[in-house]
Amino acid sequence: MKKKLIYFISGILIIVSAVSCDKQLDLSPVSSITDANYWKSPEQFDAFVYGIHARFRSHTSSLQALGELRSDIFGTEPGNAGTFSGEATQGLERFWQQTLSLDAAGVSNFGDFYSNIVQINLLIDKLNNSNIVTAANKNYYLGLAYGMRAYYYFQLTRAWGDVVIQTDPISSIDVSNLAKAASPAADVMALIKSDIENSVTSFGSDYSFRNTRSFWSKAATHMLKAEVYLWTAHRSGGTADANTALNALTDIETNVTGLTVLPSFASVFASNNKGNNEIIFAIRNKLNESSLPFAGTFYPQTALLANYYDSVGNRKFNVNQDNWAGLLRAPVTVSTFRKFNDLDSRKWFTIQPAYNSPSPGVYNIVGCFVKKYEGEQNLGSRIYTNDFPIYRYADLLLMKAEAKIILGQSPATEINIVRARAFGSNYVANVQGFPNQAIDANPNEALLQERLFEFIFEGKRWLDLRRFGDSYVFEHTTVLPTEAYKLLWPISRNALTNNRALLQTPGYPAF
Repeated sequence: MKKKLIYFISGILIIVSAVSCDKQLDLSPVSSITDANYWKSPEQFDAFVYGIHARFRSHTSSLQALGELRSDIFGTEPGNAGTFSGEATQGLERFWQQTLSLDAAGVSNFGDFYSNIVQINLLIDKLNNSNIVTAANKNYYLGLAYGMRAYYYFQLTRAWGDVVIQTDPISSIDVSNLAKAASPAADVMALIKSDIENSVTSFGSDYSFRNTRSFWSKAATHMLKAEVYLWTAHRSGGTADANTALNALTDIETNVTGLTVLPSFASVFASNNKGNNEIIFAIRNKLNESSLPFAGTFYPQTALLANYYDSVGNRKFNVNQDNWAGLLRAPVTVSTFRKFNDLDSRKWFTIQPAYNSPSPGVYNIVGCFVKKYEGEQNLGSRIYTNDFPIYRYADLLLMKAEAKIILGQSPATEINIVRARAFGSNYVANVQGFPNQAIDANPNEALLQERLFEFIFEGKRWLDLRRFGDSYVFEHTTVLPTEAYKLLWPISRNALTNNRALLQTPGYPAF
């Protein structure tokens, strides 16, 4: 049987039929393009790498859901089963109410991550057995391949614990042997750390960014390394792993010039400021090419929003200026909005409150929604062409602060760079600066709050709480200590039906 693979052209995947475990464990790529007429030129390798990043972009919704939807950001207001605008949550309440189950697993198909893992495995194999690509490109592509595979497996094990490991290239399907058992989480973590080191070694001394920071890079691998080792530092790794994380972050600062926090928080996310000096790695979107997939979940219908008011602008919303054109299923809670200091610029850029106005100049808040990604206007429509950051310099600073806290060092320098940008001209060091806020008496809580304010809608809050430890999840979300199994996600019925070697996540009803 001829070896078969999926063929990418200019970053756009040609999707063809695939037989697999209900695509819940999509381990086998299938296409009519064979080894006989592919992998014959550098351009074909280049196209495949573009395609891997294009598929990575298609996982934006899964990354955001796994990273945030079960946290303390989203939810309906007390006494209201729907959103402030009257739109139904349509099952998304299961995330923040922690009622996910076998038949409502929240994120299906393991985020569809295996569909790209198998492509990465194939790329690694072809690069290691080809001399067509220049040495520089070969090493760069191997670096990004190992780094992205580690990133995917880190997402998988944090969500489901034990997961299937597949690192060999699969070129054909044996329909009589589709089942494959999950590997222990410890083995998955060992693979992640091994892939990270292979990525660092492959990149060598090449710290360059490609495709205006929308390709994985050595800096992205070091960010992942820091995140992984902070995860283990909060568990059994302790100060040794915290030092490893700190060294990875310091390596970026030493070898990547120009990284900084931009003076304006809003400018980091502007659709006309892609690949700016705060970005380390971001999912690229572009007008007439791709857009963020959030309108159907996080933004209200334009006509419904027009019934409410913007107190800051002292105006009623209107269908021309406020054409969000969405379906609000996951509103931001008013309590989340109120956690911010009014002088913090992130409050007003990140979250849009909506008000009733019973009389001129009088406003009563009724609800909120995320507005961090405002997109751009095109022919009377709002198109969400903002990039979705995976890693940026503010994240580096706050992870560095986290490592320092574990090591018994002061996190003040890093936290205060982030706070100073947030408060701008309103920043007063002995008022807003660390350690002068009341919450700073508990450095872990201070850092978690700073990360909440900085990274809302970047897919980090739930994972931040998980990284710091179970007690933080119990404190800040609706997961109860008596239901600690809910720290992980359930596997869907279809996945278990089609891969009989899989077992349901412990604690959820067995299949």
